Amino acid sequence: MEQTQGMTEEQLDVLRHELGLDRPLIVQYGDWLFDALRGDLGTSIRGGRQVVDMLKSAFTVSMELTLLAMAFALIIAIPVGVYAALRPNSLGDLFGTTLAIGGISAPNFWVALLLIYFFAVKLGWLPSNGFTRFSEDAGENLRKMVLPVITLGIALMASVMRMTRSGMLEVMHQDYIRTARAKGAKERRVIFAHAFRNAMLPVLTIIGLQFGALLGGAVVIEQIFSLPGMGRLGLDAIFIRDFPVVQGVVLVITLSYLFVNLLVDLLYGILDPRIRIS
Repeated sequence: MEQTQGMTEEQLDVLRHELGLDRPLIVQYGDWLFDALRGDLGTSIRGGRQVVDMLKSAFTVSMELTLLAMAFALIIAIPVGVYAALRPNSLGDLFGTTLAIGGISAPNFWVALLLIYFFAVKLGWLPSNGFTRFSEDAGENLRKMVLPVITLGIALMASVMRMTRSGMLEVMHQDYIRTARAKGAKERRVIFAHAFRNAMLPVLTIIGLQFGALLGGAVVIEQIFSLPGMGRLGLDAIFIRDFPVVQGVVLVITLSYLFVNLLVDLLYGILDPRIRIS
């Protein structure tokens, strides 16, 4: 590191001892794991702050961005996907397919720049960057989160829309759907009680897989909109070689990813009792 240049060997030995680098790797890992289980992830090498405090501050930003982006994506994608599947080759189906292809193809940084240009620069409706915590000013917080949420949610919206459409098309041709109709069940019940629940299983998989990517992979979005989230914190820590912070970011993202996928597995059993029985 740059700070160690010009230090004597004795000073380096003292620094290694303070950081615990003079002990075997297995001992270092054991100490770190024991402290992590107690909620102590160490101290930032550069800033001197507790890593846990830095993670708490960044995690709330990333979690808000992720949850709002997922809500935005699902509110649009699921109804459009269901409508497109129920009316294939219609104008609505063409619109949904075009929207999905465009959302998947467009790079998020390009979408971010377009949104900033039109809504912040040209129209002046929304701020182009910055972050205000919800506890400080709820209205300003939501105004500053609109553009990042749309940017981050577009790709997820496109994926969920395509998966919902294909899942509904596949389910609607199953034997149990024809049986339900033959028994005289109302079309609304056939669609939402039988077809929709089964079509949502692959959609849940997509949501679980995308959660980790949204939480820790929004580095470009956080940089463009100046959001102090997990992705930006991790990237800055990598550049300055602040390894305790890097370890903490990876740990939090991994645990969040595992928790969400566990929740998805539990939801499988609610949507499809056959999975719960097996």
